[in-house]
Amino acid sequence: QLQLVESGGGLVQPGGSLRLSCAASGFTLDDYAIGWFRQATGKEREGVSCISRGGARTNYGDSVKGRFTISRDNAKNTVYLQMNSLKPDDTAVYFCAAAPTTLGCTMLPLTYPNWGQGTQVTVSS
Repeated sequence: QLQLVESGGGLVQPGGSLRLSCAASGFTLDDYAIGWFRQATGKEREGVSCISRGGARTNYGDSVKGRFTISRDNAKNTVYLQMNSLKPDDTAVYFCAAAPTTLGCTMLPLTYPNWGQGTQVTVSS
């Protein structure tokens, strides 16, 4: 069974930081590109960041560039999303997803067949 489990979400004040983790089980993570997505209440799901199989290529949404960093540790079968300078608009459920791509990565949700359950991030005073 292919599973992805997000963790690290929570409540943080504006300007604070969180690091999300996406742990894989049932498959070898280095065979997959990984994307991070988020969905705020009443809004469509949007791409946040993605990372290629080997970690050499990354993409970021315009709203998070310069603040978020994606990385992967294939030995630990885990992908991370470091989130700094958080804003209230970052409040959302954050999902990780895996896709068996051979090159690069995309931030299109429909290209990812495997999804985690999500972790809530709330940025508020």
